[in-house]
Amino acid sequence: MSASTVSGLARKSVGWAITLSILMIVAGILAILLPPVAGIAVAIMVAWMLILAGAAHLIFAWHIRGIGALLWELFEGILYLAVGIYIFMRPVAGLRSLTLLLAAYLFVKGVIDLILWFRVRPHPGSGWLIFDGIVTLILGIMILRHWPSSSEWAIGTLIGFSMLFAGISRLSLSMAARRIVSHLPQTAT
Repeated sequence: MSASTVSGLARKSVGWAITLSILMIVAGILAILLPPVAGIAVAIMVAWMLILAGAAHLIFAWHIRGIGALLWELFEGILYLAVGIYIFMRPVAGLRSLTLLLAAYLFVKGVIDLILWFRVRPHPGSGWLIFDGIVTLILGIMILRHWPSSSEWAIGTLIGFSMLFAGISRLSLSMAARRIVSHLPQTAT
């Protein structure tokens, strides 16, 4: 592969990366502005993942039918399918369940971070751990305290901010890559 072909591919890749970054930023802003829509979209996506995982467990159960784990695989596959289908058929109820799980996760993570901070507090940088623990704990309590009404904003807003910051960081990296690629030799067209 010639250098001009490589530089041409690099230029195209950077262009696509910038486009993807901008789309992620726009999607993040939309998710922040419309958190219930984004939350339901996440619930539906989780439902599909559970349905696919359930089907995979059932297929695996079929292949190991001679082994004693058959019943467990069947049970697990049916459980995944049932939960996935339930969330898919009732995405608002599924979103409430996912929000409750998220609140519990954030609460426990915040407590663990604070416990860990007590163990590492003499070390440099440990202040970031207590900061993370406190913010995570407050967020978990805030979501839990307002549950189920927090289901309308929590997951969609958090996904939105995640997409927004991911888009911004990818755009920054892509722009830096574009500056580097601009110094490569031009391709012959």
